[in-house]
Amino acid sequence: MFHMLVLFCLCCLSLIGVFSDSVSVMEGDSVTLKTDDTEIREDEDIRWTFGAEKSLIAKIKKKKQIFSTYDGVPDGRFRDRLKLDDQTGSLTITNTRTEHTGVYQLEIIRAENSSKTFNVSVYARLPVPVIISNSSHCSSSSSSHQNCSLVCSSVLNVCDATLSWYAGISVLSSISVCDLSISLSLPLEVEYQDKNTYSCVLNNPISNQTTHLDINTLCHTCAVPPVSVSLIVLISAGSLMIVAGFGIFWICRKCRKIDKGFNGSIIVQAAETSCSEEIIYAETTFDKRNTQESRVEEEECVDYAPIAMRR
Repeated sequence: MFHMLVLFCLCCLSLIGVFSDSVSVMEGDSVTLKTDDTEIREDEDIRWTFGAEKSLIAKIKKKKQIFSTYDGVPDGRFRDRLKLDDQTGSLTITNTRTEHTGVYQLEIIRAENSSKTFNVSVYARLPVPVIISNSSHCSSSSSSHQNCSLVCSSVLNVCDATLSWYAGISVLSSISVCDLSISLSLPLEVEYQDKNTYSCVLNNPISNQTTHLDINTLCHTCAVPPVSVSLIVLISAGSLMIVAGFGIFWICRKCRKIDKGFNGSIIVQAAETSCSEEIIYAETTFDKRNTQESRVEEEECVDYAPIAMRR
């Protein structure tokens, strides 16, 4: 009985001539809605309409050789984008936009009328998701496990798109919000030593963009525990202080040597001056019979004594 009912429904649909088809296309690409006819007959008229209001966007009257597109209806969204095949009656929409998403209806008017509905979905091109590390949220759950906080975000939010974190082929978390005023973002916390393969994926029904996580690059700020960092800083500071102390000691010692040498030269000069001041010249008396010249050997300080000469 059930099979008979299904067969009856199919027969009714064939008589009525109502068919439906779903078409998905990426924004910027072209899409062709086909009539499935190889050639339009002389007694056929074809009408293409769009939306719930069934706005006329194209028509063909084969007998009168009328092939017209109405790309200014509705609201000009189809302007310079509609092409009509005068042989088959198929309609092509070029350079599609998301605003071209909707229901298109084909009506073939002849002795036995038929129609076909196309549910067209135009998806925006997806941006590549970006993974950043949040170093301010580096945390350590234990002394041997270091965690790194990451955020994957989409620069532009688009409807019908989902942002997800994957570990291998398993979905860890996902988010989908059709709000063009905000951007999608999804956090993830992993261990620095984690060997799993992580990736962030932005996808819609017909395409996806993937960014793979490089833990060694993005989580390098979490590789050294905070205690070790403090210890290294303290050791470095202590080493600098020791070097500075030796430097100051050497400079002071150098200054003392120079000062001592300078004082010594002053003392020697003063001594030479005092010696020169103590030299005394005596009067000389000559003896007519025996004239002698007294030679005095000059030493450091020389004193001259008086000499008497006999006549």
